[in-house]
Amino acid sequence: APLYRTAHNLLHRAPCELAEAERAVERFAEAVRHHTHRPRGGGPRAVPVRSLVLVAQSMTNPGVAGVAGGVQEAAGAVGWDVRVIDGQGTPAGIQAAFGQAVALRPAGIVVAGFDPRLTSQQVAQAAAEHIPLVGWHAVASPGPSRDPALFTNVTTRVGDVARISADWVIAHAHGVAGVVVFTDASIPFARNKSDLITKELGTCAGVRILAEENVPLADTSSRTPQEVSSLLSRFPRAWTHSVAINDVYFADAAPALRAARRKGAGAPFNIGAGDGDPSAFQRINSRQFQAATVPEALSEQGWQIVDEFNRAFAGRPASGYVAPVHITTAANSGGATSWDPPGYRAAYRRIWGVAEPAG
Repeated sequence: APLYRTAHNLLHRAPCELAEAERAVERFAEAVRHHTHRPRGGGPRAVPVRSLVLVAQSMTNPGVAGVAGGVQEAAGAVGWDVRVIDGQGTPAGIQAAFGQAVALRPAGIVVAGFDPRLTSQQVAQAAAEHIPLVGWHAVASPGPSRDPALFTNVTTRVGDVARISADWVIAHAHGVAGVVVFTDASIPFARNKSDLITKELGTCAGVRILAEENVPLADTSSRTPQEVSSLLSRFPRAWTHSVAINDVYFADAAPALRAARRKGAGAPFNIGAGDGDPSAFQRINSRQFQAATVPEALSEQGWQIVDEFNRAFAGRPASGYVAPVHITTAANSGGATSWDPPGYRAAYRRIWGVAEPAG
């Protein structure tokens, strides 16, 4: 814990202190590796069978898919039912999915990866039905939200994710870089994250923002290769690093980089500022067009979402738990394909009064 606090303090340093950036990256790569993720304090025992509906921004978004898997696993541990409805990445699709969710009258609805203001009518309907909402990356900050009305929002602190991503670029480039930032401006959470990344990179005089590419997450497979080819033409030597609000951009950038005969372990050096899906770990471990990620503990966050609903159903306040950020590279991944810290499953089972599975 003291090591984590030291690392957290390093994120609030004077602009472009290269040595401090290097220390922050080192500490966030190492300190959290030894941190056992668990909710603080106790909580209510699991309430009897409940039904949840998870409304997904898009199940092609690896972060959303990962957290959905965690929700399903945790719900299974307490004997609850979960249904996932895919919004397919479009406003109309998300609104229709949320309308479907409300019509099912579940005990709770997960707002997974989209701004609830996009579905204000459906949010109002849920409120009228007294259906609590728990967000995942739904608003910029973790914790309860009044407007939009969320019992709580589960996420790491986006400011910390943005700072450590920018710090990694500054440290890796020794303070001199040409950077492209990939974002999805249609999602306020993503737009805010990329704005914070750009702001932090801008504190270092040796870092030049070459371009900010707005590619909707739903369109990454069709648009990213084309955008990358254009960037390579515009900045054949100046483009040294990239930061993306989600690792999926680099999955779709890889073919274009490979076609341009760029080396997988060479420039541009890419870091994903979320969410750390298995394919991102595979690219990092094999040094193929991605060097680092700031992963979310997606499964753990799914378990936290179930715990937050259990608190809501029991008439208790939200937990207030926020997982610390972590940075993964080939040097510290240990060959893993996800960031799945130890201890949280057993901790939640103890809180809920649920036995460990046999075997």
